[in-house]
Amino acid sequence: MLQVAVVLLLVLGAILALVLESRHASETEARNRSVAVAETFAHSPGIIAALESPNPTAILQPLTEAARGPAGVDFIVVMNTHGIRYTHPLPDRIGKPFVGTIGPSLAGHVYTESVYGPLGHEVQAIVPVKASDGSVVGLVSAGLKVKNVTTAGDRQLPVILGAGAVALAVATTGSALIARRLKRQTRGLGPAEMTQMYEHHDAVLHAVREGVVIVGQDGRLLLANDEARELLGLPADAEGLHVSELRNLDPDTVELFLSGREATDEMHRCGGRLLAVSQRRTDRHRGAMGTVATIRDSTELLALTGKAEVAGNRLALLYEAGVGIGTTLDVVRTAEELARAAVPGLADFVTVDLADPVMQGDEPTGTGRELRRVTVHGIREDHPFYPPGKLTAFVPSTPQARGLDSGRSQVVPDLSVARGWQVQDPEWTRRVVEYGVHSLITTPLTARGIVLGIANFWRSQKPEPFDEEDRSLAEELVARAAVSIDNARRYTREHAMAVTLQRSLLPRALPDQSALDVAHRYLPAQSGVSGDWFDVIPLPSSRVALVVGDVVGHGLHAAATMGRLRTAVHNFSALDLPPDELLGHLDELVDRIDQEEADSGIGTGVTGATCLYAIYDPVSQLCTIARAGHPAPALLRPDGSVDFPELPIGPPLGVGGLPFETAQIHLAEGTQIVLYTDGLIEERTRDFDVGMELLRQALVSRQDRQPEENCRAVLDALLPARPQDDVALLIARTQVLGAEHVAEREVPFDPAAVAEIRAWTAAKLDEWDLSDLEFGTELILSELVTNAIRYASPPVHLRLLRDRGLICEVSDGSSTSPHLRYAASMDEGGRGLFLVAQLTKRWGTRYSPQGKIIWAEQPLPALATDPATDPATDPATDPDGSGSGSGKGPSGPLPVASHRSEDTAPAPASAAVPWIGGG
Repeated sequence: MLQVAVVLLLVLGAILALVLESRHASETEARNRSVAVAETFAHSPGIIAALESPNPTAILQPLTEAARGPAGVDFIVVMNTHGIRYTHPLPDRIGKPFVGTIGPSLAGHVYTESVYGPLGHEVQAIVPVKASDGSVVGLVSAGLKVKNVTTAGDRQLPVILGAGAVALAVATTGSALIARRLKRQTRGLGPAEMTQMYEHHDAVLHAVREGVVIVGQDGRLLLANDEARELLGLPADAEGLHVSELRNLDPDTVELFLSGREATDEMHRCGGRLLAVSQRRTDRHRGAMGTVATIRDSTELLALTGKAEVAGNRLALLYEAGVGIGTTLDVVRTAEELARAAVPGLADFVTVDLADPVMQGDEPTGTGRELRRVTVHGIREDHPFYPPGKLTAFVPSTPQARGLDSGRSQVVPDLSVARGWQVQDPEWTRRVVEYGVHSLITTPLTARGIVLGIANFWRSQKPEPFDEEDRSLAEELVARAAVSIDNARRYTREHAMAVTLQRSLLPRALPDQSALDVAHRYLPAQSGVSGDWFDVIPLPSSRVALVVGDVVGHGLHAAATMGRLRTAVHNFSALDLPPDELLGHLDELVDRIDQEEADSGIGTGVTGATCLYAIYDPVSQLCTIARAGHPAPALLRPDGSVDFPELPIGPPLGVGGLPFETAQIHLAEGTQIVLYTDGLIEERTRDFDVGMELLRQALVSRQDRQPEENCRAVLDALLPARPQDDVALLIARTQVLGAEHVAEREVPFDPAAVAEIRAWTAAKLDEWDLSDLEFGTELILSELVTNAIRYASPPVHLRLLRDRGLICEVSDGSSTSPHLRYAASMDEGGRGLFLVAQLTKRWGTRYSPQGKIIWAEQPLPALATDPATDPATDPATDPDGSGSGSGKGPSGPLPVASHRSEDTAPAPASAAVPWIGGG
């Protein structure tokens, strides 16, 4: 209620002041208006002439009456210098004396006054009318009645009273709201309680041994207690200053106070003190009222902080070392990572020496004092230490030798007086000391009880020598690095073993053959060996098989699986199977391997394998291809164009359920067949189609290059610096066995035709300058043709091929295959194929859709061939020794040849030489 009464008095006072002010303003306005009207009329043109006229009233009365209304005055009176009126609103007052004071105006002054005149209480102004010479010739008075002025002020009174009432209501309401809010904020405390609480708060604030600082939203210091002033070194007039203006605060503390962020025991330095600062917002919900910070003096922890900082730095160094050492499985790279991790945190220079066997993946042997420098790293490049690659045999007195023998770190605080170290190489050690290197820690690299080498930590720029804490840190770093180096060593050994195994399973040299000019590449992946392979397999009748395969995965299992599949391909190719049948048998083999490993619980099976098998015939120039999930080959045509033929694609090996199909492609002479594994074209940063296009671009218009050159160009164009998958690449340029090296004819189905065949053969061999082979060839063809006529079915066809050897082929319409058998001593026949085997390098049978072909190959005479390329002297032309369906002259009891059940039938006399027999 007291607040309402005070507000009421204030409002009433304001109303009274407004009323008085309004009336004063009205009177002032009336006086000003009267003066303005009187002066205007007194200075109007013709006023002097009118005053001097015989009848001034006749002239001036109408003018004054016309002017007073618009001018807003009640009267305008013109009079002479004696005060006799010439004009007046009341005509009966004309000619009578003016009511008012005219003395000041006769003296030339403007005079205002309030009088009671003919119109009542008036406010009037009297202005002199001056002639040109400055003399007063008359007077003009204008004024208003007082009641009119009061009426104007009274008209404003309701507005003033209304505004006062509104102000009273607003003030009363505001006072009530403010009182409620204050009561809520003070939790119902009254003035006495608030006063008491303030006194207690002030006592606590200044008595507590903890600094308190309150900073406003604008960054100004609102409050700082005595402890805060002392801890922060604040001046007496600090309150009210902006925090940035407080010079004794360090930048970090200023940033904390101005940021408004929350902090808990954040350490800040101020002068010689270490302060723990905690900060919170004064209004957690809106965050607009500033912050309050508490400050504790933690100077006694300053000494411990230095040690904690050192410990923190060492922990950080160990953490970085744990992350940075051992990122690769490379011995030298791991040693370099150790050196980089220790510089400059622990040492200024680091050198690492390892035993030579460690570099090869083996365990060190012998005393281990001969070590090879593998890395040098430091704060400067112009170091005085031995360069990488130097082999050093440490003498027993050196700290390195003592560390190797004991397995413990050696600390040398002062190298200038370390005589045992200087004995190693006096000239070199002198240069090291002159360079400024003064302290050394040498720590053996030990893993699983084996000393792999030694790490040396050198100091030159840091003045303090190494101490025991530095030794502990060095040992921790070296222990981590030693494990990584040992892992890298073991990986190097296993990788080398796997690579050796894989390379032993791949062809070491390509066999001699005339159908293809072949170049190849195999690049193992960086991550380890894999299961990619390739092969070039000579087949009968001058044909050549090309094979490319890929086993999914890496490591020894993939390499071993590749070896099994490659061996199987060799065995199946010895049967001279078509490509689709060979892949079918290979698919069954993979499925059987998977089943066996699944049943035994050993191994993971063949998780995936692909293969492409192609047979090129240089006589027909046909290439027969089948593939099992493998990418199609690229063909570089003689005109420079490159295409990828559309080939039927079979499922990967081991999937089963679907047959494989073959496709035949006619290849012009000089066409280059490009076979590859998916590692060549597939890469994580590009799509499969992009790789195929890059392969095409690398080959297009390059038909003039040799296959070897194209191999290099393809690898340079497609492979990254570190391929993720291994790559097998095989490029073969086709050659043709021309018509001048081929002779063929049909054989009449008549035993008498054998003599004619011998004569035709002798003539052809004479033409080829192979007369030395006539006798043996006649015997071979006599046996083969006789058997075909006697035991097979027509048509019978004969073909001779002059390549690296002389190849005889006899084909017939039967699918019955002859085979060798042992004949009894009293048997009259059955020895024909034995003679064929003795006279030929190799022989065999292959099947065709029309029947079978029995072939036999003889080496050419020395004069007819280059001994360096004679397949008879090159075991690579028969890599498998012999195959199923092929024969070679055996030792021991003589086998006999038979066509299954017909092997005992006698041969006609005309079919063979009498002492040989016909079958």
